[in-house]
Amino acid sequence: MWLLNAMIIAIAMYSKIPMPRVDWNEKNMRYAMCFFPLVGVIIGVWEIVAGNLITVWKGEGTFFYAVVLTLIPVFITGGIHLDGFADTMDAKSSYGDREKKLEILKDPHTGAFAIISLCCYFLLCVGIFSEMRIERLFAAALVFVFSRSLSGISVVTFPAAKNSGLLRTFQDGAQKRSVRIVLIFWLLAAGIGLYLTAGLCGVASIVVGLAVFLYYDRFSRKQFGGITGDLAGYFLQLCELFMIAVLALF
Repeated sequence: MWLLNAMIIAIAMYSKIPMPRVDWNEKNMRYAMCFFPLVGVIIGVWEIVAGNLITVWKGEGTFFYAVVLTLIPVFITGGIHLDGFADTMDAKSSYGDREKKLEILKDPHTGAFAIISLCCYFLLCVGIFSEMRIERLFAAALVFVFSRSLSGISVVTFPAAKNSGLLRTFQDGAQKRSVRIVLIFWLLAAGIGLYLTAGLCGVASIVVGLAVFLYYDRFSRKQFGGITGDLAGYFLQLCELFMIAVLALF
């Protein structure tokens, strides 16, 4: 039962999918991060289904096709990771010291740089998905699993920038070694799937995703002293954008 509760916590936290209420106690939180990539599986399935239906109806590469594929992750997650991306872009663009940037991450107000960055992000996503061939859609769906596996690994591996916050709650409650092993299996499964469905282009996408992961580690340590939930969301959005771009454009 506790494993089912852990899955419910992960899906409830990282998506807008209605889930039954469970206690967020130490036992249930211990393995919740193991199920984070499952949200990516759900997104990927909807991407494949919607992409194929629209292709039959309107054809691939249409504007409608690109917009729907761009918005599916937003509708399923509720934009939780985009919120982190926007907050991080505000903090990054402030060019303040570490304390100032962490203060901006906590600020509920949205700055101009966040809005500009989100507009650019969505334009890029629509442009990329407009070039996505239907035979590459399964590989693109695996990106949502791959990115969440890396993000989960960072949560149980990288130092936290603050002693409080939701990310720190997941860190403190996690059985880190076991969670890390499970997430590595998710990562390997998604990576193998990318290779089998997209060949060398899938391998290139994996390399790009890992490069973004290394950038995320260095960037968060240097500018924030560790990771936060917002920085994890920032990484997730960048990782998906660049990996899907490789699959669509090459």
